[in-house]
Amino acid sequence: MSKTHIAHDLLSRAYSPDTADQLFTERIKQKPLYLRPTSPTPADNRSRRRLQRIRKKEYFYRKQRPRPLSAREKRISGFYGIPKEECKYEVFKGLHDLWVAYMQEVLGIEKQNGNRAPPVITAQGHGNKLVSADYHGAEVEVVRSRCAGRVGAKGIVVRDTKFTFVIVTEKNVVKTIPKEHTVFRFAIPAASVESKTDDEDKPQEEKPKDLVFELHGSQFENRPVDRANKKFKWRNIDYV
Repeated sequence: MSKTHIAHDLLSRAYSPDTADQLFTERIKQKPLYLRPTSPTPADNRSRRRLQRIRKKEYFYRKQRPRPLSAREKRISGFYGIPKEECKYEVFKGLHDLWVAYMQEVLGIEKQNGNRAPPVITAQGHGNKLVSADYHGAEVEVVRSRCAGRVGAKGIVVRDTKFTFVIVTEKNVVKTIPKEHTVFRFAIPAASVESKTDDEDKPQEEKPKDLVFELHGSQFENRPVDRANKKFKWRNIDYV
């Protein structure tokens, strides 16, 4: 004997057999079963968030024309590279002349007329100007470094990055010098001063000595664009 459904037993207690059979057939046996979808798994949530991020990026990139290159794409394409045919000392010598005029203007030592003495350059008065200046085109020489092979390297700065100076030597060799634990020396020619001799019609130019500075690279690890408005503080550095 087959076992009857529990719902049929309960209905037969309250109704007649015919009514119980009808109710069981219409209300229970033939009633559709609505299934609720299960909750998404953590993997599904992760994929949904990933798709949302991709859609946002696609919308952002559609608004930009052209799409900017990533840092990796710039390195692969050689965006930061210098063509070998242009890595010549004579090519950047004109840039050095422009840099000298720029630094003379920054320090206020342009060509003086008359017998007026040139201004005195001090660390307190001109230090902020020197550390905020742009050194693309400066002719620097390594006077101290942890690597003895770098000492004496001299050339024109063709790239001033956050942590390195890229220079071109007189032999057209490109060298990358790290700033950390390195001291660079550079000179700025002082502007000549016109002084009158006994013959007032023939002014004579006096050429003062060049201004020589030493730059401590460990205190100079900033990009040129970041140094413009940065306030520098004095820090003692121990060189081993």
